[in-house]
Amino acid sequence: MTALSKPRILFFDSGVGGLSVYQEVQKRLPDCHYLYCFDNAFFPYSEKSEALIIERVNKICTHLDRLYALDLIVIACNTASTIVLPSLRQHFSIPIVGTVPAIKPAAEYSSTKHIGLLATKGTVKREYIDHLIEKYAQSCRVEKIGSTKLVELAERKLRGYPVDLNDIRTELSEWIMMPDLDAIVLGCTHFPLIKSEIQQCLPQVSHFIDSGEAIAKRIAFLLNEVKVRSKNHMISQVFYTKPFIIEDDLSECLHALGFEQFSLIHINS
Repeated sequence: MTALSKPRILFFDSGVGGLSVYQEVQKRLPDCHYLYCFDNAFFPYSEKSEALIIERVNKICTHLDRLYALDLIVIACNTASTIVLPSLRQHFSIPIVGTVPAIKPAAEYSSTKHIGLLATKGTVKREYIDHLIEKYAQSCRVEKIGSTKLVELAERKLRGYPVDLNDIRTELSEWIMMPDLDAIVLGCTHFPLIKSEIQQCLPQVSHFIDSGEAIAKRIAFLLNEVKVRSKNHMISQVFYTKPFIIEDDLSECLHALGFEQFSLIHINS
């Protein structure tokens, strides 16, 4: 990959959780141009209707594609991925990569065949999840917890605020007393950001599994077939849809991840 042929990749999420996926991809593919957009005006997506999510994601991705000639889009949000991928793939000719809860590897890793899906309220209710369980985890007893609170805690942690383990224990209380629960799917891209805290609350669990590494491998494969649309150099940027105060800890974190500029984009509701 030459300096003049760096693919331009957009990561999209309602919040900062998609940074957990970005880190895995950037580690494997350090020479790409990266854009990250979080739709904080409509955070959290788990509380929004499917129609609104489809409209928002299509509108924002189209807007950024017109400005920056994207080569690949990553929907780094499990909730959005269970809804918007067919619509995006109809609209765009570039590769669209979604984020799917790692139910298959969890079922394979589990010795007790008792696993848990930790996701947003929206994700755990999707029919798509039932299909994944039926296809890959028929031999398992699958527990589900949908939590908006954990998403908010992950957002706060990245902004430099401490995480109270009691808040996490409250969200996971029904699992704490399940001694044979041995594999947990982190089915929201926010949750790897608080993985260490979740581990402390569920010491009986041997495997905490997310999709970041698998997505990085998939993107590396797809880029072999991508013809880069723009030869212009650009810096890695973060976009957001609602003004907010970028605290020092968040700014420092984003700079450490390679992002040099933060910009508000205006999207009509």
